[in-house]
Amino acid sequence: MACHHILIIEDEPDLRDTLKELLELEGFHVSAAENGQEGLRLLKEIAQPCLILLDLMMPVMNGWQFLDALKVDHQHVLATIPVVVVSAAADVADIEQQHGCRAIKKPASIELLVGLAHRHCEVC
Repeated sequence: MACHHILIIEDEPDLRDTLKELLELEGFHVSAAENGQEGLRLLKEIAQPCLILLDLMMPVMNGWQFLDALKVDHQHVLATIPVVVVSAAADVADIEQQHGCRAIKKPASIELLVGLAHRHCEVC
């Protein structure tokens, strides 16, 4: 069975580290980035993730800009990676319509996030 990666893009260090640790305890391989620009860089360095958990409001490159960058990459495999937006932003419904990804309001339940990881990924 192949080991799949999950990429977390979240600027808040405590939340990012907690999510990473919890998903690793579930048996997933997890990479984490503090903004969209770092997330794009990691996508070029790691094995293709089976899921991206994405915050929207971040410095340097926010979640909207990250999604736009993925959208431009239609011919590359990155455009097919499932993205779940996890954000406190009020307009997450717009994200679902514009980018075709699932949106979850913060604070999200750990059970929901772990369930999504299991649905999209194989455990390492």
